[in-house]
Amino acid sequence: MLNETGAIQQYEAWLNDPNIDEKTKDELRAIADNPKEIEDRFYRELEFGTGGLRGVMGAGTNRMNRYVIGKATQGFANYLLNGSSSPSVVIAHDSRNNSDTFALESACVLAANGIKTYLFRSLRPTPQLSFTVRDLKASGGIVITASHNPPEYNGYKVYDATGCQLVPDDAEKVIASIRAVTSFDQVKRLTPQEAEAKGLIVWLGEEADERFADAVAAQSVNPELLRGGAGAALKVVYTPLHGTGNLPVRRVLEKAGFTNVHVVPEQEQPNGMFPTVKSPNPEEHEAFTLAIELADKIGADLIVGTDPDADRMGAVVKNDEGRYVVLTGNQSGAIMVHYLLSNLKAQGKLPANGAVVKTIVTSEMGADIAASFGCDVLNTLTGFKYIGEKINEFEKTGSHTFLFGYEESYGYLTGTYARDKDAIVATLLISEAAAYYKAQGKTLYDVLLELYKQYGTYLEKLESRTLKGKDGVEKIAGIMSDWRTNPPSEVAGVTVTAVLDYEKGLDGLPRENVLKFLLADGSWFTLRPSGTEPKIKVYFAVRKEDLPSAEAAVKRLVSAVMERVDSLS
Repeated sequence: MLNETGAIQQYEAWLNDPNIDEKTKDELRAIADNPKEIEDRFYRELEFGTGGLRGVMGAGTNRMNRYVIGKATQGFANYLLNGSSSPSVVIAHDSRNNSDTFALESACVLAANGIKTYLFRSLRPTPQLSFTVRDLKASGGIVITASHNPPEYNGYKVYDATGCQLVPDDAEKVIASIRAVTSFDQVKRLTPQEAEAKGLIVWLGEEADERFADAVAAQSVNPELLRGGAGAALKVVYTPLHGTGNLPVRRVLEKAGFTNVHVVPEQEQPNGMFPTVKSPNPEEHEAFTLAIELADKIGADLIVGTDPDADRMGAVVKNDEGRYVVLTGNQSGAIMVHYLLSNLKAQGKLPANGAVVKTIVTSEMGADIAASFGCDVLNTLTGFKYIGEKINEFEKTGSHTFLFGYEESYGYLTGTYARDKDAIVATLLISEAAAYYKAQGKTLYDVLLELYKQYGTYLEKLESRTLKGKDGVEKIAGIMSDWRTNPPSEVAGVTVTAVLDYEKGLDGLPRENVLKFLLADGSWFTLRPSGTEPKIKVYFAVRKEDLPSAEAAVKRLVSAVMERVDSLS
């Protein structure tokens, strides 16, 4: 990190760099009298972490712009050329502002390095990128997205030849390659016209979309039930939240037999400003306001929403009072695990070496359900790349058959056609479960209560604190340091039985700045700085006999922990 003087020197270097266009320089000149803003834009280079780049769009080293992306792509190109004489890359982008521009810029840099690039003509879901890398046997992939972040953000994620986001070892090699690009003079670039003329940009068409849709639709567990009328009987409201999900979700649902699907009209069209929501995130209940209004009007059985790049899915169901409630990612995951495994068992298709993979901050409810069906459960660090890594490992060793992977933050995958979470297949599976149980006279909420009765009432909660800028980075580091060096012996009157510090590399997992506290009553909480947003996240989980007891226990735990977190922020 640079101090204010260093940041101003970087600022002036950009103003004097002949590679920087005048429009960008005008943006920088406009902040000449704002040293705080200059410092925030230039105190560091936007960090290329294991998930790639993500940040606020604008001019500066600590912003998302074509220059930062060009430098990252040149580094990625150098990495690919070091491992192959003729690499190829697939690029996709979401509905965010500048996503199409950033995607084309990436393609032009790769082309200038002689790397053939397959590019979608318009927005596509992130999981489709993962699938297409595999389908075309490409050397890697890039997707331009900031997932569910606010409108001012964008991002850049890199994938390997398996369609998986880079895991730490590979990411470190790419990061080193990017750091070796020390000036914009080293970034090669062709114009789009030159790249096309040389056959180095290839535009993907309808066939690529159909191949992806067929791969997703093939994950249906009860296709005959759906085609027999159960699909048509289910009334679904769907919102893409102005993102990429609209066409692929509808295509897959129609293929499966769901013909009674109603899209929220105000949120159907792509729009990088996400004008109808505070946050385009299906984790946020407010994002479903318009969908619930439509569902009330038509009497929908199920509401589904996907985030801008359609890798996260949220579901809304009617509770026992007839009111629509948003399921947590853990609840949806538990329902899908039970539906999938119980039906595979009933059909005699449940493999003896079946495995469910989840993250360390995901509820144990799905794990207990999976174990009851004789499946192994494996834990990974947060980030779906680690689940994708496990799928690759299973395919190499034959040790397990991958059945389902999920994380509490609304990311799910069944099937091995991709190596990233997929909101399209999750929409298919949760809709199929709803149709299956509706045929039995049950709602998904009824099923959830049945699972609570059978396995115990698991309840989780996520709290986060947004701490922006350089000061925010320092405060988040301070919070983690305080809890690490001064761990509590009890919380909310319950003894702390263990502190798991994943920075030490526990259970064979990569080192990561995560602290998990286990309590004597079986509850736990975890502190983790977000890898994609200026936030510290705190995860809570309890298991009790009934819902009132679980709700009270979570409330006590959250209050005690967040009081200390807030005192440090």
